Amino acid sequence: MKSKKRQKYLDSLIVKPGKKISLKNNYDTDYDHKIIDKEEGEQMLEEGIKDIAKLQDKLYAHNEYSVLIVLQAMDAAGKDGVIKHVMSGLNPQGVKVASFKAPSSEELDHDYFWRHYKALPGRGEIGIFNRSHYENVLVTKVHPEYILNEKIPGITSLKDVDKKFWETRYKQINRVEKNLSENGTIIMKFFLYMSKDEQKARFLERIDNPSKNWKFSTADAKERKYWDSYMKAYEELMSATSQKHAPWFVIPANDKWFTRLCITALIIREFNKLKLKYPKVSPEQLTKLQEAKAELEKE
Repeated sequence: MKSKKRQKYLDSLIVKPGKKISLKNNYDTDYDHKIIDKEEGEQMLEEGIKDIAKLQDKLYAHNEYSVLIVLQAMDAAGKDGVIKHVMSGLNPQGVKVASFKAPSSEELDHDYFWRHYKALPGRGEIGIFNRSHYENVLVTKVHPEYILNEKIPGITSLKDVDKKFWETRYKQINRVEKNLSENGTIIMKFFLYMSKDEQKARFLERIDNPSKNWKFSTADAKERKYWDSYMKAYEELMSATSQKHAPWFVIPANDKWFTRLCITALIIREFNKLKLKYPKVSPEQLTKLQEAKAELEKE
């Protein structure tokens, strides 16, 4: 997406720091097909995947930054598909993918960041969080009774899980992400914004298609009843935690190909800001390389 019109569109997907948002009023679940058609988009996606692979190689050689990609969405919005398709050209040695389910008893004995710290990418690596620490201001906000399982000092009943509690938790997340950023982690957070009708269609497809039955969970259908609560929770968490160093992007998710294209274009754009280059070899090293070459050619 190199044209000014397309770059402007990508800009519109960013949640501006400090801005309170309304998903319904500020963002779209669907794409109007005015900027690009599917055929061109799929070709661009293929080229973009190759570009990300090249940038990953430079990231690894540069060995100064790490990249953390956070994917959040309602069930069936396409997180797994993004990982499968957009990251398909990457070198597996330099990529960590972590999927986070309900915390275990061991994880609940630590602060809620603990299990995520362990999955962070090292320098030169790309880390992908399929769900993330944001579940702790999302699922727990829709179901605050889960907070009581965390055994937090001073939080003994649902009355303690109040507005101040959530504001404190947002500040904690911002502090952690600021620290990661200051130490060389590039953070990109994507919310795949799918409509409720589209989720219904995808759920029905999973039920009707035997090869996709395994993807459907009755628990997913139960959570669908809390759709409005989840949308409100997403609005609040993105408004409170989208920062210049760790922005949120709201990606239309009704068209899978367009979702993948947008995420690919945004990843490339953020990568390019780093101006990554392969390390320069010193004159002494160059001399040794030539000596090694001469030895090899003698064989």
